[in-house]
Amino acid sequence: MSLRVLNPNAEVLNKSAALHMNINAAKGLQDVLKSNLGPKGTIKMLVGGAGDIKLTKDVSMAMSILHSLCLYDYVYLEIVMQIQNPTAIMIARTAVAQDDISGDGTTSTVLFIGELMKQSERYIDEGMHPRVLVDGFEIAKRATLQFLEKFKTPVVMGDEPDREILKMVARTTVRTKLYEALADQLTNIIVDAVLCIRKPEEAIDLFMVEIMHMRHKFDVDTRLVEGLVLDHGSRHPDMKRRAENCYILTCNVSLEYEKRSVLIMIAILLSSTKKELIPHHWTCLQGKA
Repeated sequence: MSLRVLNPNAEVLNKSAALHMNINAAKGLQDVLKSNLGPKGTIKMLVGGAGDIKLTKDVSMAMSILHSLCLYDYVYLEIVMQIQNPTAIMIARTAVAQDDISGDGTTSTVLFIGELMKQSERYIDEGMHPRVLVDGFEIAKRATLQFLEKFKTPVVMGDEPDREILKMVARTTVRTKLYEALADQLTNIIVDAVLCIRKPEEAIDLFMVEIMHMRHKFDVDTRLVEGLVLDHGSRHPDMKRRAENCYILTCNVSLEYEKRSVLIMIAILLSSTKKELIPHHWTCLQGKA
């Protein structure tokens, strides 16, 4: 009764109904994302309250913002769900943590949790206590970790990393998101990019690799440029489109006029006046350099 006084719209459930509600939340999240698994999985469209749209197949990104967005299946274009259940939010945070730690396996994590809850519901309906199921999960976890310790193959990464091992790791990850031909092409690009920015005895800074979206190209036209790409275009229509054996000036200062807080207007009535201003213009630019 005290809860009703504080919130007349509150729902009071007994422990059995609350348990099934949490299980249904995990199963519902599994049903939404099971079509996302594999290279032929569907793409999800995230629609925000302001109407902004995001198309993604990255479950970690979807889970990190799903509680504030509406989720659509891109194939059927129908609204699926909006996370409000606390259990579903915890599963979403688990997927985000999985991505932060290993960078892969977010979809499998959500589906695995949902399947565990689905199988647990059968035993709970038969009268088994949930504490017994939790103890069983802990025993299974320890057995799995022991198996992985025996099954794993140690890899020694010396001064020169084994390129084939890196390619196998990258290929295994990329093929879960893309079709085979594009995944194999990107595998070599990914390995070359990581080795290009690698420094001995230092953590790899992935921000050193810039990903540029070329909207006028196809996905198979993706390539790695081992250098700098200046995506600014020409500053003047008479500039040369190609230059070889030239000097490149790099500076961290602006060569443009800064906007003043006080508006200053100059009226040029004669062409001779404009010619007199040009030397002062170049003097100002050279002073900045």
